Amino acid sequence: MKKLLLIRHAKATHENGYIDFDRPLKQSGKEDAVLMASIIKGQSIIPQFFVTSPALRTQTTADIFTAQLQLPTAGTDKSIYEASEQTWITVINSLPNQYDFIAVVGHNPGISQALYYLTGQIRDLPTCAVALITLENDDWQSITEEDGHLSFFDSPKG
Repeated sequence: MKKLLLIRHAKATHENGYIDFDRPLKQSGKEDAVLMASIIKGQSIIPQFFVTSPALRTQTTADIFTAQLQLPTAGTDKSIYEASEQTWITVINSLPNQYDFIAVVGHNPGISQALYYLTGQIRDLPTCAVALITLENDDWQSITEEDGHLSFFDSPKG
């Protein structure tokens, strides 16, 4: 059985002067990431490995989570940035099989589409939301539509 933790990046600035890829987190976003990391730690939802989009806001979110959970720095996958649902599935099918529990930090709308594809659940993923999907599968490469069950969901918005 595999487990996947989808994490949408924390709240980022929309100020002028930044290209989308380089938008930093707001202070409130950093605080939300610390809060959500402490919530999942308290629930013993601790992935073995993190993968993130290389965009600044996702990398910073991943860095906060890995620091709070005392895990190694997240790996990056450039295809997560602006990923469509199909690209998300390709990313998931390409995850390293030696890990049974992986967190992926990404962006909307793709992350919400991936959640729906894997679980059949329509959920709004606000910034810094976390969604734990339990997959009835032992191999990342063979995960397909509705293979998962949403077993935990939370966000800073409650």
